[in-house]
Amino acid sequence: MIDKEAIQKRVLLLASQGGKGIAAVLSRELGISRQAAGTRLQRMVANGLLVPTGATRNKQFALADLQSVEAAYQCAGLREDIVWRELGAPLVAGFPENVRDIWRHSMTEMINNAIDHSGSPDVTVKMRRNALHTTASVADRGEGIFLKIQKALNLYDPREAILELAKGKFTTDPDNHSGEGIFFSSKMFDLFDIRSGALHFMHHAGLSDTLIESPRNGTGTLVTMRLDNDSQHTTKEIFDQFAAPEEYSFAKTIVPVKLAQHEGEKLVSRSQARRLTMRFERFQTVILDFDSVAEIGQAFADEVFRVFQNAHPQTRLIPSNMTLAVENMVKRANTKT
Repeated sequence: MIDKEAIQKRVLLLASQGGKGIAAVLSRELGISRQAAGTRLQRMVANGLLVPTGATRNKQFALADLQSVEAAYQCAGLREDIVWRELGAPLVAGFPENVRDIWRHSMTEMINNAIDHSGSPDVTVKMRRNALHTTASVADRGEGIFLKIQKALNLYDPREAILELAKGKFTTDPDNHSGEGIFFSSKMFDLFDIRSGALHFMHHAGLSDTLIESPRNGTGTLVTMRLDNDSQHTTKEIFDQFAAPEEYSFAKTIVPVKLAQHEGEKLVSRSQARRLTMRFERFQTVILDFDSVAEIGQAFADEVFRVFQNAHPQTRLIPSNMTLAVENMVKRANTKT
């Protein structure tokens, strides 16, 4: 018996991945004729789920927007809960409770960041959903999040600000904010993306965090989030991943070490290691993800795994995704502890 819902989900996924040759894929996977596959696709077009483009032989299909909202607000006196109630909540009203909770938590956090931290006169909020996922963005015209963090921490390079965001527990206003909003929100989504100036920080579910440098796109900050409409994630699940056992505190973090390795650099010096370990002492456990780091120097490893560890025994460092070269350096540093 053909599972119509599963077939529709498969078509939607193919459309989200470029939308080429879907009829041929369906024909092969379902053992049906190309004509029958084409009929299924045209039915989804008629139902408003897909948008066809191109000529018959090169036809592609894209996901159709089912609903979209957009509004700009003056930041002075603005309340993020009101923005959510008026703009966001109606769009996700039909989603499962866990999905609504993620959107409510993260959208209010990102809008509040723009109100309280950006220095922008206004904020623009957009949301759109299709049959597969929902995407939202929050944009301001302030000085830019990476530049603001660079100034607050007196960092040499704005790229170092992205590393601090990835660690978590950082805010430029500690009296009024915990510094947890961006960290936890980024972990809740299938895609979480921050762009400011020439820098672009991306968290993609299942992949390590990525820094991309691109032509400067002006001032301000643009945060983009995407989540499957039937996502199984919950806010509690994400919070629990980074809490100490039997506690509710933000006690554990995962740090992509490659964010400390700027283009053309190798991680060899003690100063690079100190940059990496800055604020580690605020956590009980730090998982160091060495994905995409081929090797590290002896001084770097010694500073992280001996010097820092000896100075902060209450913080547990756990290296992961190491190459053999990295693992050997870590072992060498640990034997001197």
